[in-house]
Amino acid sequence: MVQGSRFKVIRKPKTILSSRRFVPQLQFRIPFLSALILVLSTIFASYSAAADKLVALYSSHAVPYSTPWIAEELGLFKRYDLDFDFVYIPSSSTATAAILGGNVEVGLLGGVGVVNAFVSGASDLVFIGSFKNIMTQSILAKPEVNKLQDLKGKKIGVTRIGSNTHYFSVQALRRAGMSPEKDITFIQTGGDMETLGALFTGVVDAASLLPPTDGRAIARGFRYVVYGPDLAIPYAASTITTRRSVVAKRGQVIAKFMRAMAEASRVMHRDKEFAYKVLQKKLRIADRSVLETGYATEIKVMEPRLEIKPQAIQTIIEEAQKTNPRAADIKPQDLVDRRYLAEMETSGFFNQIWSDKR
Repeated sequence: MVQGSRFKVIRKPKTILSSRRFVPQLQFRIPFLSALILVLSTIFASYSAAADKLVALYSSHAVPYSTPWIAEELGLFKRYDLDFDFVYIPSSSTATAAILGGNVEVGLLGGVGVVNAFVSGASDLVFIGSFKNIMTQSILAKPEVNKLQDLKGKKIGVTRIGSNTHYFSVQALRRAGMSPEKDITFIQTGGDMETLGALFTGVVDAASLLPPTDGRAIARGFRYVVYGPDLAIPYAASTITTRRSVVAKRGQVIAKFMRAMAEASRVMHRDKEFAYKVLQKKLRIADRSVLETGYATEIKVMEPRLEIKPQAIQTIIEEAQKTNPRAADIKPQDLVDRRYLAEMETSGFFNQIWSDKR
């Protein structure tokens, strides 16, 4: 018996014949419904198969932060089923605010903004890795400036107060016996290229710059007043940062991103020509010598396995104590979650990708 009173079958022949006017409607509806189900199934299947969206930021045009671009060129994000967006938000303090605001889920940035925010109560922030634990900024000026003391009463360009470039300048000045608060005026430019432009146009007397941007200044006749790599200041300079709430909700997505970074890091260290190609394309550096010098400086201190070192965080905590007493209660391990690094170690993933057999 067909369900529904309009289609009830009875024994009277005339009623059976009279029901034929409904048959064409059924014949039309069945193919239509089948097609609709097929379309809907395809749509739902496409949603379920869609790549995981992930938005990350980088705070400076620098060699370590080019690692995601290497991953992109290698097709690693596609392999790990990630729909990845990479946006530029200059300076550690501004980038940290973007992470806290939920605009991005992962940040590649200097540690000073993260530590200062954590000390002030933003305990959701967490380091999950790092590309570099040593500062490589330098201070450059015109040839007639021979030492930092020559810059007393002058202006030094930095991206932002509270940025890596500002932190480095403060440390360099103190090591030279100068007062960052009294002897120098810091000019905030907003970004790396803006700082370079301010130096070229004379808006500032000196500038704190990272490789390979410092090489562009050298090519224009400027000189190192302080060559940062020689100071070897421990510092969480190029961290991989996220929020604990993101780890809790999207842990597997972050795990895939970290594996992509690990594989790209290997290529960054092992395949110099491929790295040059990506850096030239993304950083828009036409001068090969500038590129080679910048890469050589950075690769010496970059972390092959993305390790975040406690001493690199401790130096920032100690600096924060000068303005925020609560920093005295903070330990480096309070800011670190090594679960992804530990998993890649214990599973043999690191050993596998660094094997010469690859």
